[in-house]
Amino acid sequence: MCSVMSSVKPVQRALALTLRLRTNTEASSYSAAQNRRVCPGVSAGEAPLKPFSRSYCSRMALHKGLLFRQLFETESSTYTYLLADTETKDAIIIDPVLETIDRDLKLIHQLGLNLKVAVNTHCHADHITSTGLMKKRLVGLKSAISKFSGASADIHLAEGDKITFGKHYLTAIETPGHTDGCMTLVSGDQSMAFTGDTLLIRGCGRTDFQQGCPKKLYNSVHQKIFTLPDQCLVYPAHDYLGQTASTVGEERKFNPRLTKSPEEFVNIMNNLNLKKPAKIDISVPANLVCGIHEV
Repeated sequence: MCSVMSSVKPVQRALALTLRLRTNTEASSYSAAQNRRVCPGVSAGEAPLKPFSRSYCSRMALHKGLLFRQLFETESSTYTYLLADTETKDAIIIDPVLETIDRDLKLIHQLGLNLKVAVNTHCHADHITSTGLMKKRLVGLKSAISKFSGASADIHLAEGDKITFGKHYLTAIETPGHTDGCMTLVSGDQSMAFTGDTLLIRGCGRTDFQQGCPKKLYNSVHQKIFTLPDQCLVYPAHDYLGQTASTVGEERKFNPRLTKSPEEFVNIMNNLNLKKPAKIDISVPANLVCGIHEV
């Protein structure tokens, strides 16, 4: 792969910045852990905590012409990611949420960005994407999703496809298991991976609906994501404990599910007994048509 940030100093610098920014943003966004509300778990045997108060979480990295923001939607604990080329102002957005479309478009306007592609890592079951409505409000915007998702979009991604914005790009990697259409988006220098629901921080996406398959998920993580460099930053689609990022090396070492054998992992995933997502019956049909009808 050619480099998105080819002359950046070693990835450790990016990780240090990530940790420093995490401290700055989270210090004002979270009360003590005992004040957080409990919501469905991410790791086996544990019920994750819902952030007490975080209506807007923003993080930015600016390395060799790359602008990066991490945004948060509280109801579904979804992360939305905005990346842009600071020279051309071309931008992409990953996993935008309907409830936060005004916030996201305001930020894009304030930064003077030209949003080229809105991409979903998979067909979400817990929220409705804002991609379709964004297309109505931004001339020239294209939607993108995996060709195996069954969802309508302008761009249907397959293994190895590149989403370009200015001189930067992300490579689409097929990582099914949570759904058939799950994709991980990896920066050109493999310093960042947007893993959707396939790999969460110390957890992973459930496999009990929407073509879920624990064997596929285990193989996707171990054969695709865990082959990335240890220092590669992991940015998931959700987090329920207030964590903002991890690394491939951390997850390979500490993930309580994916450090198990394939057989143990399958047993864990088949016995989670989680409630189905509250919005699944409206979210999935809507997301199959890009979030709205007649897009």
